[in-house]
Amino acid sequence: MIKTFNYLFVTCFGIGSFRYAPGTIASLITTIFLFSLFYVIDLANNTILLILLLVFIYSFYAVSQYIKHNENKDPKEVVVDEFIGQSIPIYLYEISHSTAKEPQEAVLFYLYIFILFRYFDIKKPFPVSYFDKNFKNSFGVILDDVVAGLYVVLTLIIFMIIKAKFF
Repeated sequence: MIKTFNYLFVTCFGIGSFRYAPGTIASLITTIFLFSLFYVIDLANNTILLILLLVFIYSFYAVSQYIKHNENKDPKEVVVDEFIGQSIPIYLYEISHSTAKEPQEAVLFYLYIFILFRYFDIKKPFPVSYFDKNFKNSFGVILDDVVAGLYVVLTLIIFMIIKAKFF
């Protein structure tokens, strides 16, 4: 039973089993899911943070159990790392802009975040590539996406600074 649960967990309930672009689809569904939590359900930020932390912590165990007997230590069906990496910039965007936002404004930023995250996750600039290549375990599977998510945050901060100074 735990093996089935871990499979469902690491594949984000089967999204990772999609034939084409499972990571991109998982990132897109994560974006829609978080938008729903923040704007449709209007869940408290602390509750969303708790959910994300539980997913993050449990993912290390679930991924390690899933890849333990797998020759490929970063199989494409494991997409919980995309969920985590995509969640970081979205959550930080939401808590850093705690004033009331129009959902239309958030949709635009969520789109930017989605595109930037996919770019950094696919291109794997250093140190994303470092974690991807040098850690063939759950740590490497998850941390390369965490760093890609942090790159998105850094990119948006730089964009906001430039916009504030020059426009």
